[in-house]
Order: sequence, then structure tokens, then C-alpha cells
Amino acid sequence: MANRTVVNLSNITPRAQRPLIQEVKKDPTTTSQELQASLASVKVEPGSFQPISHLRTLIMDGSNMGTTAISKLCSALSGTSIQTLSLQRMKLVTLTNATFKDLQETNLTFLDLSNNGLGKIEEGSFRWLSKLDALVLSNNNIKHLAKQTFQGLDSLNQLDLRKALVKSHTSARPIIDDFSFQPLGAMETLCLQWTSARLITEHTFTGLKSLKELDLSWSSYASLKNISNKTLISLGGSLLLKLNLTATAMMQIQHGAFAHLGNLTHLLLNFNFIKQTLSGTEFQGLDRLQELHLSFNHQTINLSSMSFVSVPLLRVLTLCKSLTATSLNLDPSPFEPLSNLVYLDLSNNNIANLRASLLNRLVSLKVLKLQHNNLARLWKAANLGGPVFYLKGLEKMTSLQMDSNGFDEIPAEALTGLSNLRELSLSNNLLNNLKDSVFDSLTSLKVLHLQRNLITAVRPEVFRTPLANLSYLLMDRNPFDCTCESILWFVTWLNTTNIPGWSGQYMCNTPLAYFNRPVADFDTLSCKDMAPFQALYILSSTLVGLLTVTALLLRFHGWRIQFHWNVLVNRALGFSDTRAEEGRQYEYDAYIIHAEVDTSWVERALMPLEVDTCRFCLEDRDSMPGMSQLESIVANLRNSRKIIFVVTESLLSDPWCNRFKAHHALHQVMEASRDSVILVFLQDVHDYKLSHSLFLRRGMLRKRCVLHWPVYKERVVAFRQKLLIALGMTNRFPPLL
Repeated sequence: MANRTVVNLSNITPRAQRPLIQEVKKDPTTTSQELQASLASVKVEPGSFQPISHLRTLIMDGSNMGTTAISKLCSALSGTSIQTLSLQRMKLVTLTNATFKDLQETNLTFLDLSNNGLGKIEEGSFRWLSKLDALVLSNNNIKHLAKQTFQGLDSLNQLDLRKALVKSHTSARPIIDDFSFQPLGAMETLCLQWTSARLITEHTFTGLKSLKELDLSWSSYASLKNISNKTLISLGGSLLLKLNLTATAMMQIQHGAFAHLGNLTHLLLNFNFIKQTLSGTEFQGLDRLQELHLSFNHQTINLSSMSFVSVPLLRVLTLCKSLTATSLNLDPSPFEPLSNLVYLDLSNNNIANLRASLLNRLVSLKVLKLQHNNLARLWKAANLGGPVFYLKGLEKMTSLQMDSNGFDEIPAEALTGLSNLRELSLSNNLLNNLKDSVFDSLTSLKVLHLQRNLITAVRPEVFRTPLANLSYLLMDRNPFDCTCESILWFVTWLNTTNIPGWSGQYMCNTPLAYFNRPVADFDTLSCKDMAPFQALYILSSTLVGLLTVTALLLRFHGWRIQFHWNVLVNRALGFSDTRAEEGRQYEYDAYIIHAEVDTSWVERALMPLEVDTCRFCLEDRDSMPGMSQLESIVANLRNSRKIIFVVTESLLSDPWCNRFKAHHALHQVMEASRDSVILVFLQDVHDYKLSHSLFLRRGMLRKRCVLHWPVYKERVVAFRQKLLIALGMTNRFPPLL
């Protein structure tokens, strides 16, 4: 900075110019002097800058001088050491071929003409600036670039035309003539961001032999919507290394579209409308490509196994929010040729299916981004075929981001082998009960993101290894259980580390005493010397539990206890049969009680069982001759080892069934002290109605004696098997302990 003077005359009045120049003259070694005022214009008098001929940088921004005054300014700067000249917001609408004539003898290397509303540049306007290294023409309104527009800029290295060629509602698209950039043989950087022109022809960029970086992002060129192998052929003779085609409304990439750009190392295609399957021929000729960006595509891209076969040296690949959900379920993997890949972004693609072999050839991969997908199912134990371990073989990986994937479990082997991992992000998931060994391989971890999960306990068995060398930890927005068993080890660890910001971020959720309080408030002393109180705690907890269970038992199952008591009394009085006698003293295996409308179901569902296994008693078929109907029913009930109720709403509303038959059936059960009733439900009947009509409840019977007719035909066989098991059970209650 020595011997360099910077003078800012933006918005400085003529009266204020002389004192400023005199002040700078007094101290020729001044490195920076900036004065500002607020007048509309500046008048430059001849010889104004002679007293400070050592001047290197002059800023005249906002002076509103106009084209004529600029010529006078250049005349005043003639003979100085000016190198940098900023003329922003000067209302410089037109450049003539004489505007910068007096700067011919200077060493000007940087010229900023941005924000001037510049609409016309006469041919040869810059021919006087042969030493110019950087030219800024951004934010103007240039309508035409001709073959001689940049004539004379033999040394120009950087040209900024950002928002300089713009189409408005009232004007046509700007025109770029063929060979317009041909005079710029030394230029290395060309920025055409946010520009618009009619066409990119086969000679638009001809002559840019030294060009290394071309930025066409956010521009509107009809030629870029469908890129063919001729669209960018004019760049074929350049040394282009970086091409930015972000947001150019690109829809199609044809075969060999970039084949002429053999030196290209960076290709940016983000924010476009590409909708095609990448076959691999689109990137033919890009043998040296190292970075390919295809993120945030407004349409969907399909991959094939050959998509990246033409770019074997690729190191960075971004496919964020661009792929179809099934693009990666391929064999062989589309990433198989990319053994040099270091950075891979597959986030925001709603990916649900991955093959275990998808990434196993990426032996150099260090950064993997899989956040905002739908990968939870692949790590579930219940997944068909078991969990999919798609991170196998990535031993060199240092950063893994898997946020917002819906994970509620992580297999113990999912992160095995990631000993070099330094950053792991699993935020915005549903993780809670983590397996003890899930993080055991993460011996190099420095950054861990687990915020917004369902973690309640931070147990040493799970977190001791990953937290051992940690420098940065985020675990806020978790419902921590602030008890000795769940949080004591974690709080002790936090108090002995230098992890910043945790004290006010980690909040307790339970118990009530610590609800919505910082974890830092947890009293670790309350967890010490607990042994004397442990026995008392267990005893008091047991008593409270027993009292609670007893109260609930009496409240909800008092009737059941009373029923079993009655049966026990009958047993004590001697009403008992041996199991061997049960099968011989009854003529029928079961008496079937049903409503008349259910006769067809009985014949269809139960009668087939009589063929080989059992015999049923039906009122209409097996009534005893010579007896009245009532006497016959009572006698057949006594001659049947079991009584089957076919329970429907019709049965419960049938007075003959629910008053006489049900009454005698229940009387027989209580009198003989036998568990002989089987309930077959054809309809879902509330227990209250069952008790009210038949004087029975489901809880009075064994579970095997309460059957439900299945809805699906394939389950009928299982139903009949259960019925046969119920018919074969003893009528005796098991001993009550």
C-alpha cells in the first residue's frame, strides 16, 4: 500500500475539490483519503490532478457528470499514475471513441462503468486502454456488442457484463455479433450473468483463446434450452476450465454437447428444467471434469448405469432435488465408475429404495449428503430381507448428513467401519432407543447433530465412544428425562467438557419437577448415597403397586371373583366328576342353542364336524319322542357334555332362547359345577347385552370357549380346529391358586 493514494470524489462539490486536492498534495504517501458530500454534480477543471500526479485510485461514483464531463475528467487525469478508476452512477449513457482518448498515456488497469444506464458503445471506444486488466460494465442497458466494441483491449483479463445485456418489456433482445469477443485474446474470465441475447452462434465466443471461466448463469439465451454439440463450439479453441450454466432454462442435453471442452474441470447446471435419462454420452469428452453440479432441477432426471462413465475423474457431484425416487435402485450402480469421487449430494430426492452396493465403489468418498429423503424403512429390522447396509465400504468418509429421513431405529451395524467420520448429522428424525454399540466405530467424531429427535436418555453404553473426542454437539429440542438413570452421566460429562452453549439449550421434559427447565439445573448430588433408601423405595413402590392392583381388581373384576367363589363352594360340597367319566356318561358332545334365522349357518358350518369327530344335539332333529318340547330340551341339555350358544342379535331377542334355554343351561352349569358353555359369536355383541339376555359374560368362560366366526373363508378351517379343541376340554375348572 506504500506510495498509493486513493481519492474518493463521489458527490463532492467543486468548491470542496480544491481543499481535498491540496490536502492530498501535502502528504503524497497517504494511503487512503475519502470525503463525501451530497451534491448532484462535479465539475473537473483542467489540471485539477497535476498536484497529485502520484494518484493511483480515483472513485467518482454518483457524480452524475455525463459523457462530456467524463472526457474532461480523463483529460485531467492524463499524465498521472492512475491505475484504478471507478465511474459508477455517472449517467454515462453513451461511450464515444474519444471518451477515454486522454487515458492513452496512463497505466490504467481497472475501470468500473457499472450502474450507468449505458446503452451504446461506439466501436473503438476502448482502443486507448491497451493496458486495462479488468473492465466492469455490469448493470447497464447495452443493446449491441459489435466486432470492434472491445478493440484495443489486448491485455484485458476480466470482463464483467453482469446485467449489462438486458431485455425489457419495451425493447428487443440485445445482439451479440459474431467475433465480438475476438479482440480479447488474453481474457481469462467472462461474466455474462443475468444477461439476455438473441442467439449464441458458432462464432459468438471465437477468439477467446485464454478464457478459463465463463459465467452464463441466470441468463436467457434460446440456444441454451437445448444444448447440442454445436451450441458451444465457439469455445472449442479456448482453455475453458469452469462453465456456469445455472438457471439458463436448460431442458435437454444432447449427445456430445460439451465434447469440444476437453479442458473443462467445473460444470454447473443447477436450477434448470432438464428432463431426461442420462445415458453417459451427454458428457463425452469431459475426461478432466472434476465437479458436476445438477442440483435443484425443476424437472426430474433419471440415471442409468452408464450416466457418469465419461467423467472418471469426477470429484464433486451434486444431485440435490433433481432425481426421481427410483433413480438409484440400479444394478450396477450409476456411481461405479467414480472411484475418485470425494463429495456426493443426494439430498431432497425422496429416495426410498437403495441397493446395498450403491456406494461400495466410492472408495475415496469423504462427504455424503442424504438428508431429506425417505430412508427410514431401509434400516428397520422389519424390512423385507433385513436392514440394508448401504454405507459399507466408505471407510474414508469424514462427513455424513442424514437429517429428516424419519429414522426411528439404527441397526447396530449401520455405521460400522466409519472410523474416520468427523461429522455426523441425524437431526429432525424420530430416534429414541439407540442400540448400545451403534456408535462404537465413530472414534474420530468431532461434530454430532442430534437435535429435534425423541431422545430421552443419554446412556454411556451408547454415547461414550462418540462423545470422547467431540468438539461440537447439538442435541437441543429433545424430550430429556432428567432422572438419575437417564441423564446423570450426560450432565456429568457436559460439566467436564468445553462444549459451548449447552446449558441453556438442552431442556428437561420429565419429571414434572424439572419440566421445561435446563438440563444444567439437574442436581447431580441428589443421585449420590442412594443405597440406604433403595430398599425403602422398593418396599413402598411394591405396596403402592399392590394396593393399586387390588383396587382395580375389585373395581372391574369383582363379579368374576364372586363367580369363581360359587364354583369353589360347589366343589367343596362334592359335586365333581372325573375326567375319564366325562366322555362316557353323555350321549351328545354338545347341545346347540341358536335363533331360528341362524339354522342355515349351523347346518353349513357345524354339521360337517359330525362326520368323524363329534355329535351335536339339535332341538328340531333330536327331540325325544313322547315328551313335551320343554321336557325334551331339559333332558337333551343334561345328555350333552357341552352347550354351544350361537350368539347373534336375533338370539338375544328370542324370548324362547334367552329365557328358557339360557336359564336351564346356566342352571345346569352352576348345579353340576361344570365349565360346559361355549360361545360362538356371529356378530359383535356387547357384553352388557349378553349378560342381560343370557346371564353370561365372556369373562366367566375360558378364552378357548369364546370363539368368533371369521370374516374370511380361509380362516374357517382354523375356526373349526379351535371349536374341536374347546369341545375336547374338560368341564372342570382348573384349581384356583
